[in-house]
Amino acid sequence: MRVFTCLFTEHNLWFVLLAAIMCVVGATITIRLYRQVVRTEGMSRLGWAFLAAICAGSAIWTTHFIAMLGYQPGTAVTLDSWLTISSGVIAIAGSAIAFLVAGIRRVKFAPMLGGALLGLTITAMHFTGMFAYRVDGIVTWDMGYIIAAIVLAVGFGAAAMHLTPRWHGGWCCMVPSLTLVTGIVLLHFTGMAAFMVEPINGYQPGASSEAFSVMAVAVAIAGALILGTGLATFYIEKRMRETSEEQLRHMALHDPLTGLPNRTSFYARLDARLAGQVAGQTAVAAIDLNRFKEINDSWGHAAGDHVLCELAERLRKFDGARHFAARLGGDEFCIILKTGDEAELQQLVQQLETLLSLPIAYGALETTTGGSIGVAVFPQDGKDRETLVRNADLAMYRAKSDPLQKVCFYNAEIGEIVRERRQLANDLRHAIDNDELALHYQVQTAIGTGEVRGYEALLRWTHPKLGAISPADFIPLAEANGLILPLGDWVLRKACEDAVSWPHPHKVAVNLSAIQLTHSGLPQQIHQVMIETGLPPARLEIELTETALIKDKVQSLHIMRQIKALGVSIALDDFGTGYSSLDTLRTFPFDKIKLDKSFTDELKTDARSLAVVRAVLALAKSLSIPVLAEGIETEEQLALLHSESCDEGQGFLLGRPAPIGIVARLGTRILISGENARPPLAATTARRA
Repeated sequence: MRVFTCLFTEHNLWFVLLAAIMCVVGATITIRLYRQVVRTEGMSRLGWAFLAAICAGSAIWTTHFIAMLGYQPGTAVTLDSWLTISSGVIAIAGSAIAFLVAGIRRVKFAPMLGGALLGLTITAMHFTGMFAYRVDGIVTWDMGYIIAAIVLAVGFGAAAMHLTPRWHGGWCCMVPSLTLVTGIVLLHFTGMAAFMVEPINGYQPGASSEAFSVMAVAVAIAGALILGTGLATFYIEKRMRETSEEQLRHMALHDPLTGLPNRTSFYARLDARLAGQVAGQTAVAAIDLNRFKEINDSWGHAAGDHVLCELAERLRKFDGARHFAARLGGDEFCIILKTGDEAELQQLVQQLETLLSLPIAYGALETTTGGSIGVAVFPQDGKDRETLVRNADLAMYRAKSDPLQKVCFYNAEIGEIVRERRQLANDLRHAIDNDELALHYQVQTAIGTGEVRGYEALLRWTHPKLGAISPADFIPLAEANGLILPLGDWVLRKACEDAVSWPHPHKVAVNLSAIQLTHSGLPQQIHQVMIETGLPPARLEIELTETALIKDKVQSLHIMRQIKALGVSIALDDFGTGYSSLDTLRTFPFDKIKLDKSFTDELKTDARSLAVVRAVLALAKSLSIPVLAEGIETEEQLALLHSESCDEGQGFLLGRPAPIGIVARLGTRILISGENARPPLAATTARRA
């Protein structure tokens, strides 16, 4: 009863209300900041503990001070300034220690212990403030109320800290705050009930005076500013943390270059779709760009990044963004096509093909990439995400291996073919690494005299299980699987090593693929090989097809000039097929033209082929470029070419491809009758992968 009497008869209730508001607001902010203390580590934890202590101490002190100003003891009242200030320091320092102790994770009951220390801090602050309260009267203390006040402060403080990390969601988050408020309020008014004053000089108004009212409002404003600062800091940090977490989440689920969803995000979206009611209206299209490496090598990585970003933007907006596109890595993309209609699916895939083939501008340059697309449909091509994506990838791989096919829909036969080709690609990689390949050499002679001019290096691969594999099969396989550069390096190095061992200083001709020609380090590679093998540059001839040249004429011309500067000669291979043009002969510095075998085959049967051969020979003679005819297999072909003044020849009539052991025994001249032509090696049926 004494507590209620003290509250309702000895206090100004407006002051009590103001103190209660400060207490509720302060306790709520304090608990929020304490949660940050629990979450963080290291210096951040100390920082949050300091901020929480400032807010807690300010809330406790202002609550106590305003309520004290509202106390009406019936006599004159003064305040000891130093003890009043000391009570505030005690509140802040004690709160800091309490929060740090409560945040110790290694101690099981640390929150309760820290809460008990907070209760003792509130008690110490309260009674220090009471000692600063000077009245003209006789003061007596009731020890029972003092003990009760201490017990209540410690108990509710321990309960508030104990509940904070456990009750943090929804309305439950207010329970620790209200518990702390209850402890502060009960401590104050129970402690005030223990404080009894007997006036000795008559009644003089205390807390109801105008000065005390102004002081109470000033203290409330100061406390509100401090609490507001703490609250603002909390919400600023919270917003920054949420923004940071959002950025991290975006980075974890999106490709940093293009902004498209990444593999993780794609798999999650596909899983969700396949688990939904529209799973039957789902297809997956795997996309791989065809010329991306070329663009990277020729124009630089900045151009490659620009191409990826441009295509990503097109995929993002594809069909009004109805579908879900992602970049899985490198130049590989995947898109979830949301349709169950076969005709619509065909139309969407055609639109994708067109979209990939549109030109892309980069500065003053313009290029097109194109792409290979593989499509798998749920559920017939895969009843789960892994199978569906794998089969779409297999179909894409099949489309990529066929230069005439840009789109491929998965079926069981394709899956088996692609798996075989992948296994064959792995075997080829193993063969390169373990030196299981071989070079054969086919002689090149002067048609008129039979003088040996050189040998063309021809790559051979005998698979341990499949037997002889045709270069027409494994060379495209190497190009499609990123093996052509190490394979080309092996061929170049081996051919130069073998040529050095020949008894006569004949030339060795080595074919280069279009991919090798786009590699900017090719001239340095050739130079390094010649230095290491000791082959003179004049004995090396590089053979290039026109198809390899036209993809990037500027880059090709630059590389060819560097090769020529080394002293290496360059021949135009397979002339007359593909993209052959007079501009090629005018632009590029060739030392020889190799007439394609298809014209030699038809010299006797097709008058137009003979006319083309005569035209090429006349053009080459006017440009002072010698011509070598490939595929000479009969004496009639040889005689006809001789009559047309063709410079050199190559073919089975003159000599079949042979291992280095046979080549080393040949002299400097062969009989034109073909008597020196070697019989074919034991043939092994080549299996096509």
